[in-house]
Amino acid sequence: MKKITAILLMALMVLSLTACGNQTGKDNNGSEGSTEPTSVTITTLNGQKEETQLEVPYNPERIAILDLAALDIIDSIGVGDKVVGMAQTSIDYLSHYSENKNIKNLGTIKEADIEAVMECEPDIIFIGGRLSASYDKLSEIAPVVYLATDSSIGLVESTLKNARTIASIFGKENEVEDKVNQYNSRINNLKSIASGKNALVGMTTSGSFNILGNDGRCSIIGNEIGFNNLGATGNTSTHGNEASFETVVAKNPEYIFVMDRDKAIGKAGTASAKEIVENDLVKSTPAYKNNHIIYLENPNVWYTAEGGIQALDMMLKDLEKGLGM
Repeated sequence: MKKITAILLMALMVLSLTACGNQTGKDNNGSEGSTEPTSVTITTLNGQKEETQLEVPYNPERIAILDLAALDIIDSIGVGDKVVGMAQTSIDYLSHYSENKNIKNLGTIKEADIEAVMECEPDIIFIGGRLSASYDKLSEIAPVVYLATDSSIGLVESTLKNARTIASIFGKENEVEDKVNQYNSRINNLKSIASGKNALVGMTTSGSFNILGNDGRCSIIGNEIGFNNLGATGNTSTHGNEASFETVVAKNPEYIFVMDRDKAIGKAGTASAKEIVENDLVKSTPAYKNNHIIYLENPNVWYTAEGGIQALDMMLKDLEKGLGM
């Protein structure tokens, strides 16, 4: 009898353990449960601007942001509450981060306050190209995610690619496709206006006019939107190539798109883009005569947040307004 009782007790224990095992492996609906990873591996850039594989913590709790396009994306996917430190910005739709006293000031997108970054004890750090030289130093604090736009695939595809990368860190992959693809119809409408037309794309800075190509800033105008960019020769990827206004006249553009860099960076005491561009020489061009000189209304977005999801929306709005849509 004692043996039978012992055998029954053992059987009950086995059944109990089996039941417990099934509960930890399934959710309330009886389907197999999943355990979140502790880390994920992403493709990013290193300090030499080369693609590399980087292991980063999955769904990190403390984020340091030194790139405004990355902050834009993080805000868009709803994880902005994890930001503990950031570079300062004058962009209105991101200003609530700058104004939050619980978020540490980490300097600028061009010059990080390394000590401040250390003090905010981040799990992960996001930077852009302006801070590539600080990549190694920042990597001593936490994994550094360095993402950039790539004019060879276009701004829109770059934005989507980078948004996918950032979203994968937080398990938000399903939220980015529609956010970027919603702009396709607007881009197609802009394309219909640009078709068969030429333009110069330029940036005013400290009294000068620099011509921009399709390989850097504002490249969406010539690439995705489709204006024949008359300045798309040579390397113009950083600040463009300084040009005389005789050159502008010689190119005889139908449209001129202008980004005011001084306004973008809040530089005081400088002439406005309009004061620089609308001189007697430029007034002889078809662009001026037909009221086709378009001053981009949000230069700080174009100059500092290009590559963000919300930035793309604002850039398209600037083009739509400038083209009378």
